Amino acid sequence: MAYRILIVDDENALQDMVREILTQAGYETDAALSCAQAVERFRIGNPDAVLLDVNLPDGDGFSLFGELREGRDVPVLFLSARDEDADRLRGLGLGADDYITKPFSMRELLARVKANIRRMSMVPAGKGAAASANRMELGRVTVDTDQMAVLKDGQPLQLSQREYDLIRFLAAQPGKVFSREALMEHVWDYEGYVGDVRAVDVAVRRLREKIEDDPASPKFVVTKRGMGYYFGG
Repeated sequence: MAYRILIVDDENALQDMVREILTQAGYETDAALSCAQAVERFRIGNPDAVLLDVNLPDGDGFSLFGELREGRDVPVLFLSARDEDADRLRGLGLGADDYITKPFSMRELLARVKANIRRMSMVPAGKGAAASANRMELGRVTVDTDQMAVLKDGQPLQLSQREYDLIRFLAAQPGKVFSREALMEHVWDYEGYVGDVRAVDVAVRRLREKIEDDPASPKFVVTKRGMGYYFGG
C-alpha cells in the first residue's frame, strides 16, 4: 500500500510540482489550499505525512500544526518562504519533523519525505499492547524498546516520536559522543546530511525539558562542547 502525503499550500503551481514528484516516487497525494481544507483532508484522508506551508490564507501553519498533532502523531514538514532563524526555530520548537525553506530542490524535498516516512514505518504495529522484554536500564532512566516508552524514576515520559528516537539512540551507547551531523544521519535518517543541524539542538532542548531535573544542568543528555551530545545517565 502506498503512503499518502497531504500537501497544504496555497500556491497551486508549487502544489502541482510537489504532487508530481511524489506521485512519480510512488506516493499517493492529497492537497489543501487553506487551514480549513487541511483539517478536513487530514480527518478524511488519514495521511501518513504532511507538508505544511506556514503562510495560509485563513491562518498560519504554526497554529494548524498543533491542531493536526492533536489528532495523530504523523511526520509534519514545514514548507516556508520564511527563512529567518526565529521562524525556523519556532517550527522545530513546536515539534515539527523538519523545516524546509523555499525555494527548495525537489530532490531534497523527496529525500526528507522518504527519511521521515521510513522512520515512522519502523514503529512496531503492536506498540503498547504487551509487556516488554527489551529494556535498557540506565540508572533512573529506562528505555523500553518494545513499548517505545521512556520512564524516569518509574514514571513514563510523554515524548514525541523524534524525542524517543533520539534518547533511544544515545542511551544505546552511553558516554559515546555523537556530532550533530551524525545524529542527523542516524536519528533523522538523512543520508548525506541534507538536514539543518539546528534541528538537533531544538530536539535536544525539548527532550531535556522533559527528562532532566534541571534542563540548564543536564545529567542525561549532555553536551560535549565543540563535539556533540552523549547520554550521561
